[in-house]
Amino acid sequence: QVQLVESGGGLVQAGGSLRLSCAASGRTFSSYSMGWFRQAPGKEREFVVALSWTGGSTYYADSVRGRFTMSRDNAKNTVYLLMNSLKPEDTAVYYCAAATAFRRVESSSSWSYWGQGTQVTVSS
Repeated sequence: QVQLVESGGGLVQAGGSLRLSCAASGRTFSSYSMGWFRQAPGKEREFVVALSWTGGSTYYADSVRGRFTMSRDNAKNTVYLLMNSLKPEDTAVYYCAAATAFRRVESSSSWSYWGQGTQVTVSS
């Protein structure tokens, strides 16, 4: 069982940066692949990025590649999402997710554990 708690969301102007954190409970955090999704009002939950449990594989959605960077610190049981060059269309609730596998990462059904989400608002 893994519990996830996101933090770091807020209001930022277009072009700015934010760093989200996701703290995980459990002694086996290092064996979980981690991901970030987001959901804007009136839209379906959307894949953002996934990082394998080894940290050796990272997969980004086209919409964020080159602007967002995901990393993990297994010693702190935490993953991070650094978001640069933010755009108003990045506005959404961002969710952290965990899974024991690293396949079909773009599908929310592939992820077993979810955080409660943190709001990111980008003003134009």
